[in-house]
Amino acid sequence: MRHFISIDDVQTADLHRIFQIAEQVKADVKNGVRKPLLAGKTIAMIFEKQSLRTRVSFEAAMTQLGGGSMFLGADVGFGKRESTADFSRVLSSMVDAIVFRSYKHESIVEMAKYSTCPVINALSDAEHPCQALADLMTMKEEFGDWKGLKLAWVGDSNNVAASVLRLCAKLGVRMSIASPKGYDFNQETLKHLIGPSPADGFHLETTADPAIAVKDAHAVYTDVWVSMGQEAEEAERQRVFAPYQVNESLMARAGKGAGKDCIFLHCLPAKRGQEVTDGVMDSPQSRIVLQSENRMHVQKGLLVWLLTE
Repeated sequence: MRHFISIDDVQTADLHRIFQIAEQVKADVKNGVRKPLLAGKTIAMIFEKQSLRTRVSFEAAMTQLGGGSMFLGADVGFGKRESTADFSRVLSSMVDAIVFRSYKHESIVEMAKYSTCPVINALSDAEHPCQALADLMTMKEEFGDWKGLKLAWVGDSNNVAASVLRLCAKLGVRMSIASPKGYDFNQETLKHLIGPSPADGFHLETTADPAIAVKDAHAVYTDVWVSMGQEAEEAERQRVFAPYQVNESLMARAGKGAGKDCIFLHCLPAKRGQEVTDGVMDSPQSRIVLQSENRMHVQKGLLVWLLTE
C-alpha cells in the first residue's frame, strides 16, 4: 500500500511523475478542460487543526477531477469513541484515500498502519509534504527548471522546513537555512532529512545570519514564528526571531543583486509585521497566491498518481 506521509515515501522518479501530472492538469484547467481522472473516487478528510488552503485545495481538486470528498468533523468521534485501528479499518473500507491533518505525526503513521487505502499527510508536527510539493512546483514554474536553483529558508526550522529540505535533497535544489540557535535542526536531524544519497546539485548551508542565507537565492521562504500549539512561547519567540524578519532590506540582498530574479514564498497564514512585512507580502516578488493555488494542482497530481497509477 502506497502512502504519502513523508517526502521519503516517494522515489525521485515518482516525484517527477507527480509534478508532470500536476503541470498537465493545471494546463488543462487554464484551457477550460477538466478531465474526470478520478471519477467515482472518494477521499475522507480528518482535520484536527484549522485549515483554509489544505481543506479547500483537496476538496476543489477532487471536484475538478470528477471525484468526491467528505470532511469528517467532531461528530465522527475520532480519538474518542474507538481505537485508531478500528477507525482506520472501517473508514478505509469505504473510501479511496484518507487525508489526515494531525497534531501528532505518530497519529498519521498509526492511521496508515491499519488502512487499506492510501493515507496522505495534510500536516503534522514533523512534516508538511503537500506544502513542499507546491513550493517546488512554484519555483519550477518561475524559473523553468530546478537545476541550479537555491532556496533560502529564514526563521524557525519547523515541519515545513523539514519537508522542503527533504524535497530539495531529492530534486537537487540548493538550500540555505538561517535559524537562531535552539530553533535550528541539529546535525543528526539534518543528516536524517537529507538522506544517504541526495541528488546531484544539492548543497545545504546552515547559518544564524539571514543575510548570508539569502545571498544568490532564487527564492526566500519564511513561516510564522509561532505555530498552532506554541502560543505559550509567543513572547519569547517574537524576541528571538525579531532579527529574522523578511523585509525589503533582506530581500534586496537576495538574488543577483537588488533582489532581482528572487521570489518570496510563505506557506500562509502569515503574521504580517512579524516574520514578514506588508511590503514583501504585496511586492511583485511575492508568489504567495500562486503557491496556494499550486497546492490544489500538485495534490491533483499526487491523488491521480496514488489512485490510478
